[in-house]
Amino acid sequence: MEKCLLFFFIFPICLFSQTGATTLNVDTQKYNQIELSVLEGAVYDVKTLGEDPYVFIKPLSHNLIKENNQLSFEYFCPTGLDHIEVYFYPLGEQVKSVMVGDIGSTEGWVLFRMDLSEYVGEWGKAGDFLRLDFGTAPALNIQIRNLELRAMSARELDIQSNKEAKKQQELNFENNLRFYLDKEFPNSISNVLVTNDKVKLVGEISKTKNYYIAEIDVHENGTELEKFEFLEPIKSKNGHFDVEVNRYVKRNGYKQDRLLSKWMIVEKQDNQYKGVSHARYTDSVVPKYRYPFVKPATKKGLGGYSINRAAPYTDLDSLGITSVTVNIMINRFFRSSPSPQNMSFEYMGETYYVDKKEIDRQDKTFLSTAARNIEVSAILLVDKASKSLDKKIGAILEHPDCDPSGIYTMPNLTTPKGVRYYAAVLDFLANRYMRPDKKYGRIHHWIIHNEVDAGWVWTNAGEKTALVFMDIYHKSMRMSHNIARKYNPNSKVFITLTHYWNWTSNPHFYHSKELLEQLLQYSKSEGDFEWAIAQHPYPESLREPKTWLDKKVSFDFNTKLITFKNLEVLDAWVKQPEVLFKGQKKRLVYLSENGTNSPTYSAQDLKEQAAGMAYAMKKLKFLDGIDGFQYHNWQDNRKEGGLRIGLRRFPDDKEDPSGIKPVWKVYQAFGTEKEAEVYDQYKEIIGIDHWDEIHHKVPIK
Repeated sequence: MEKCLLFFFIFPICLFSQTGATTLNVDTQKYNQIELSVLEGAVYDVKTLGEDPYVFIKPLSHNLIKENNQLSFEYFCPTGLDHIEVYFYPLGEQVKSVMVGDIGSTEGWVLFRMDLSEYVGEWGKAGDFLRLDFGTAPALNIQIRNLELRAMSARELDIQSNKEAKKQQELNFENNLRFYLDKEFPNSISNVLVTNDKVKLVGEISKTKNYYIAEIDVHENGTELEKFEFLEPIKSKNGHFDVEVNRYVKRNGYKQDRLLSKWMIVEKQDNQYKGVSHARYTDSVVPKYRYPFVKPATKKGLGGYSINRAAPYTDLDSLGITSVTVNIMINRFFRSSPSPQNMSFEYMGETYYVDKKEIDRQDKTFLSTAARNIEVSAILLVDKASKSLDKKIGAILEHPDCDPSGIYTMPNLTTPKGVRYYAAVLDFLANRYMRPDKKYGRIHHWIIHNEVDAGWVWTNAGEKTALVFMDIYHKSMRMSHNIARKYNPNSKVFITLTHYWNWTSNPHFYHSKELLEQLLQYSKSEGDFEWAIAQHPYPESLREPKTWLDKKVSFDFNTKLITFKNLEVLDAWVKQPEVLFKGQKKRLVYLSENGTNSPTYSAQDLKEQAAGMAYAMKKLKFLDGIDGFQYHNWQDNRKEGGLRIGLRRFPDDKEDPSGIKPVWKVYQAFGTEKEAEVYDQYKEIIGIDHWDEIHHKVPIK
């Protein structure tokens, strides 16, 4: 038996089915140490029962095209696998196998691709078949779909051919970033104020000659610039300076709002300009509207809300919801040209277009929450070009390094055009949904993309180190923040993170703690802004509701995970002096996507789901560093890999469509006079006599 280890790629939801791809089907009669079932949509649900779990693939019906040498399938597996091994069989006689290790966890549908080119040719005749081995651990659950053998796409080939050159380029960039962020400069811009027509900068310099204010556009990397589009000589008095420039400028063929620029002090040396300070973004902008920040009356919210969901929106009242998150897929409504179906809007003297029906649908959601004075945090998501209805918009907004793997892309902030379109759509949303009269509803805060520590899946910008990724993401946060603050001086932008903290089970993911520390460093170097945290502290396993059993948690700042069991860690981390906004104000923290699962609808599973949520809410109640909790999901969703984390059953459940689960009543009772009556029945399941037993009382370090 011949074995070798191949490198592979993992790709969240899929490319597209290649022309001529060979569809593969699992033989549902031949498998080992597995519980196998076929779900709706040709999804194979695999539960491992021992240390040698495997399935057979039905034999090829025809000779395989040699180019179809990539084995791929989409999978959903929150725990991940230690490896997958593929055995090749010609007419039933085993000849060789290929093993790949470290199959990363995923909480969305992810495409696994494995290169079999070394073997296709000798193997691949009609009648040949494969065996797939799913690691060596029992009690794991993986779902797979769209199993096929296909050719590599042009994009995959391009990424592969340019991989080494891109890696070296970004290594140089990262070294420059680290030097820049770590350096203590003798000069500084201490404040940038943007008024209706001016940008006013003040600061301190150590010399009186050859110093200039330089402007850095969003699409530019200040550490890599050899020349600057705009330079203004600095005239100082006793080392202090005050520079004023026009807010708007025409550059790159269009009018530009310098609200989005950052500014740096540079020194002229032999006709070259060298940065001698950290750059500084806008600190404050004179807003169009002035209305006070209103904190929600309770911590109780709902995630992924839409008025178009099957669940009755009267749940907002019945559950006492005071905040929600709403997904905004920018490419779903942004359009590149006029048509009878589109309406126009203006930004910086240019005309842009949005789909009328999509905006009307969006308005109804925001009007339904505004009518109840419910706070809304909008989750901004950017579709890849391949998934965009308007391919021109998709191509403009997709990050140029986006791997086909990503479910969503990082916005393209590398070109003036990409920045312009992204700014235009952000301004459209802020202008429409931050009006005092709530004509179209209201958005209060902005969650910038989704679970960016798992950016490879949810905010793809290609293979990047954590710091290079953060540099890109930080630009998106700053743009969103500054545009929102044009209209609402209290609006916050949130960084969004999974329950992984100082560890991850997927080699493509980043550590949440590291990203937060880098964001703090950017804030210290380039001017602090009032960003907030949207954490998703699910139980260790999304399938297991008994979060008090979590193992990969500790009560210190280096814990592997932050789950419901150790929420005290997040509460303590955000209260540290170095984390406070400008050293004075605690940052807003929302648990913006989290819930507990009922593996089935059996009475015991439903009780354990409810017990897990009672445990979480009793923790949350006494943690004043955590400001809100948005439960996910409102109702069970067939597209979530077999999870049942909803407050209600599946809309198409045969016994009780969209029926209320016991967890719904737990969530409803939180903070009411019925809390003790509803919650106390779950103490026995948790294994406690008093709720006080679940709280960690030792200081977190």
